[in-house]
Amino acid sequence: MGRVKFIEIDQLKIAYNVVGSGKPVVLLHGWGCEANIFKSVLDMLSRTHQVFALDLPGFGLSENPPIAWNASDYAKLISSFLDKLNISKVNLVGHSYGGRISIVLAANEAEKVNKLILVDSAGIIPRRSAKYYIRIYMAKIGRLMRHCGTFGNRIADRIAHRVGSKDYQEAGSMRATLVKSVNQNLRPLLPQIQASTLLIWGENDTDTPVSDGRIMEAEIPQAELVILDNAGHYSFLDQSHQFCQIVSKFLE
Repeated sequence: MGRVKFIEIDQLKIAYNVVGSGKPVVLLHGWGCEANIFKSVLDMLSRTHQVFALDLPGFGLSENPPIAWNASDYAKLISSFLDKLNISKVNLVGHSYGGRISIVLAANEAEKVNKLILVDSAGIIPRRSAKYYIRIYMAKIGRLMRHCGTFGNRIADRIAHRVGSKDYQEAGSMRATLVKSVNQNLRPLLPQIQASTLLIWGENDTDTPVSDGRIMEAEIPQAELVILDNAGHYSFLDQSHQFCQIVSKFLE
């Protein structure tokens, strides 16, 4: 991965790795991960490109956002990161939550993105089932119980454990950022993306299903969807060799 560097952006200390030389590629990881999850991808791409892998604010060695952020806030930080390093145009690779950020940046600052690769990307709000609305109602009850002292907090903790997703339960101080982010509908931004776009999905992805990839393929003007067999939400790990071959060819 190379030696970790630090840069200050908007009064936040951000950790990142940079290796290789050539046209720049920025790797953006998913929720709950950090830059080193891309080690195999970074090693491969650094043979032909200058590759940057960041710990997004709130993860790895980077500092937490000062308030609850959504993908638009993260995209502004990535834009500032590019400006600070004098990178005028970049190839962008975003996995899951990193895909959210990539969508916003590619749509709002098209001049900065050369090619876009979205990997099992988040950004499409799923249809809400009755079970979802029951969970929301229970979560609201939990928040009210927080005002009822120690006993209320115990009940609230039990409710949060029952109704919260694994990401929500483990989010800690980043919980408000997670909630703000998952409720941000990025679908209206898809037609605004001008960059040539490669969508890579694991056929068995249950977190962001292939149907999300098909929506993105239909609504991003220059998009192509590749589905990897025997791969899930972390398709770039499940089928690392095939993934790296596809990405290398796309970036040629």
